[in-house]
Amino acid sequence: MAEVILESVYKRFGNVTAVEDFSLHIKDEEFMVFVGPSGCGKTTTLRMIAGLEEISDGTLRIGDRVVNDVPPKDRDIAMVFQNYALYPHMNVHQNMSFGLRLRKTPKAEIERRVGDAAKLLQIDHLLDRRPRELSGGQRQRVALGRAIVREPKVFLMDEPLSNLDAKLRVEMRASISKLHRRLGVTTVYVTHDQVEAMTMGTRIVVMKDGLIQQVDSPINLYDKPVNRFVAGFMGSPAMNFLIGTAQNGRITSPQFDLKPGGELSQKLVSQSGKKVYVGIRPENLGLRGATSIPEGDNIIKAQIEVVEPLGAETHILASVGGDQTLVARIDAHARVQAGDSVELLADLGFLHAFDLEHEHNLRFV
Repeated sequence: MAEVILESVYKRFGNVTAVEDFSLHIKDEEFMVFVGPSGCGKTTTLRMIAGLEEISDGTLRIGDRVVNDVPPKDRDIAMVFQNYALYPHMNVHQNMSFGLRLRKTPKAEIERRVGDAAKLLQIDHLLDRRPRELSGGQRQRVALGRAIVREPKVFLMDEPLSNLDAKLRVEMRASISKLHRRLGVTTVYVTHDQVEAMTMGTRIVVMKDGLIQQVDSPINLYDKPVNRFVAGFMGSPAMNFLIGTAQNGRITSPQFDLKPGGELSQKLVSQSGKKVYVGIRPENLGLRGATSIPEGDNIIKAQIEVVEPLGAETHILASVGGDQTLVARIDAHARVQAGDSVELLADLGFLHAFDLEHEHNLRFV
């Protein structure tokens, strides 16, 4: 096993900087997830760790050695690709053992490793089949098995679940997490899906435009986002953002007058007279008269535009002042319909505020 350390790493393609000043210490046996929108640099960073892209500047260490100029085959890593990259003319056993055969691994050792990995992944009954005879989930397990038999120091996974349907993705998320707990191999996992990131990662790196925005545990990213981008990216449905004016520790507009308590209220005093974003997650909103959220200086007036019954709960999309919208998660049995004018209560303990210019979370500035 090994830790992975990136120090001030850059990747440039001509005049375009794809990854900028990327510094990160991935601990031994950690499951680190890179997440962000398309084009943020997460896959490029993974490919630099793998040796598939040259590092323009900076230092990359795997274990106790610098590997900037070490070819991929000598880095003791194994990569699982988005498209699985299985050889169609080979059966499962041959696909899983291909890398070992190239390295002239003894036949008995190959059989042991392939057999152990196949049992671990529950595909030992599929060893004679070819990829075209497998389902998407089975192909994904074969790709994982090919990586496992290498017994590497580091696993690199590039959106391995993106080609699966929604139900199978949930199953495979759990399978990969259990696999990591059993093997204890340092893993770097790339995804654009924040649900995958939240449910799988020990820690998560949120990226935007080639830059690290925040590195933290899933719960801290959710509860303590450092800026508006992280706050809006982590969570489904996403955090709501409304524009109001800071006034004496409050945030006001014609549709709401919110007074957060404690430290945030004090931070807002220094913003008095300025426009700010107020952030509130859908689960921290409730219908006045039909929620456990206590009523106080926390009412938002809105008009319902869309009602989405989801069984266990209902989501409403509502207009605030005609030019802003928010989503609220309310009780499944609430009697509301499109066109209703409602008053929503915000749980002020979960309120966030972001400055308009730099979009920093004012709680942490």
